[in-house]
Order: sequence, then structure tokens, then C-alpha cells
Amino acid sequence: MPDSTQGRLRVALAQVETVFADPAANVRKHLDFIRQARAAGADVLLFPELSLAGHGAGTETLRLAMPADDALIGELADATGPMRTVFGFIEEAPGAQFYNAAAVVRDCRLEFLHRKINLATYGRLEEGKHYAMGDRVATVALAPRWRAGVLICADLWNPPLVHIAAARGATLMLAPISSAVEAVGADFDNPGGWEVNLRFHAMTYGLPVAMANRVGREGDLTFWGGSRILDAFGRTVAQAEGTGEQLVTGTVDYADVRRARYLLPTLRDANPRLLRDEFDRLVTGEPAWGKASWRA
Repeated sequence: MPDSTQGRLRVALAQVETVFADPAANVRKHLDFIRQARAAGADVLLFPELSLAGHGAGTETLRLAMPADDALIGELADATGPMRTVFGFIEEAPGAQFYNAAAVVRDCRLEFLHRKINLATYGRLEEGKHYAMGDRVATVALAPRWRAGVLICADLWNPPLVHIAAARGATLMLAPISSAVEAVGADFDNPGGWEVNLRFHAMTYGLPVAMANRVGREGDLTFWGGSRILDAFGRTVAQAEGTGEQLVTGTVDYADVRRARYLLPTLRDANPRLLRDEFDRLVTGEPAWGKASWRA
């Protein structure tokens, strides 16, 4: 049975091979992993980015986009029961705006939605051509003491977004990603880069991180998996074995969050007013030292 009421949270990751541009087939796969995760006593189950659509599904946006109250999303919400399930889809929002989105469902309802902010448009990635940019970082309550930030893939490579999530109470970061070996370029080590990225955020903020990546191939891209759970000290709690489909489970402990944040008080010393002032200067172009009082 889940023991989150005692400060521990059971996390499950669905490392899956997404069927490109076939939401119905992917829902069937999601339902199977939901059954497995519930049987394992998971409190939360995380799927990779765009898990209902596919990595390069932006080209099929008009066909695949669905509103947040779509029947397929409702089917997953019904199946998840008291466990929370997080999955990715192309959202059609009011005004015919399309987003790379991650939904959190529980007990037959949509509980939370994050729209990707950092749309990767470099290397072989073209998200900026297809999706609108999300405009907020929020967190969602999971259990006593546990709030989750949900940031999608390239969002994690924009450190201020992680900072905001942590400052808004996140004690767990849920990171659905869709990372292929060749996506950025031959000189960029995607698996190695993610190892550094996730451990950095976990250690800096005393923030357990759960990352779910997909596997298999899509077009000429190879997805490397590597799904893992890190604790508040950046230690690996559980990690996928190999590049096949699998359910990864592990437990994170709030006691580690308390100790980590006491030993390294990043959030205590964050000084949000200073950050606000500095970002205002960046936006307005005002130099950090104020107006020069000397002549050349």
C-alpha cells in the first residue's frame, strides 16, 4: 500500500515506445502501465513527453490535437483511480491554440495541466513551428508534504523555471522527456547531459526528480530511455535497465528533503526580490550598475 502519509512517496515511471500519431493505440498501452503501477502501490505514475502522440507529431497537430476534456483523456482519468497519472498530449486550447502539454489526472478528473514553455527549436527539433509557448510555472499537491512541479523536457534546461517551481513549493519534480541520441547534434551527449542536469537540480534544491523518457525509434531518431528517480541529494533511487519498455518504481522520502534543504539552503537564500529586480533590468535594458556617472 502507498505510504505517502508517513512522508514517503511511491513513484512509478512508464518507459514506453510511443506509437507515432496513434493516440488510441497509445491509450491502450497507457492503460496497461496504469494497471501495473496501481498493482505496485504507486502514488504517482509518469509517462514520457507527448506519450499519446509521439515525438515528431507536431506535423500532425491539426489531426491529433485534443481538448483537455477529450474522451481519451477521460478514459485515462477513470482508470487511474486514486493514483495520479501524468502523460503528454497535444492540447487544443480555446482560440485554436495548440500546446505540447502534460496532464495530471486522478479519480476520474483532470487535476493539473502544464504547457511546455521552452519549445525546442534547434538541431532536429522543430517544436516552435507547431506549438504555442506555455506561460506559467505552477505546482500541484500530491500528498501531505508533497507538491510536484511538472516541467517538460527542454523546460529543465532553463534553470529559472526549476527555481520558480521549487520556490512555489515543489518537493518533487516530475520530468517527462522525449530525448533521442541524435536530436541536438553529434557533439552533444544527450544521455550524459541529462545525467548532469537532473542531478544538478536535485542537489541544488534538495528536490527529488522523476524523469521518464521514451524508447524505440521514430523516423531516424533513436530514443535512449534512461528513465530514473533521484532523491533530494541527487542519488539514484531507481533506474531503467536497458532500452526496453518497462515500469520503474522507487520511493522518495520527505525526510531527505528536510535534511537536504537544511544542509544546503538554496531556497532560504534565494532572494526573490533581487531576482525580480535583475530580471526587470534585463527586460528594460537598464545596466546593472545604473547610469554611468563618468565621461569617456
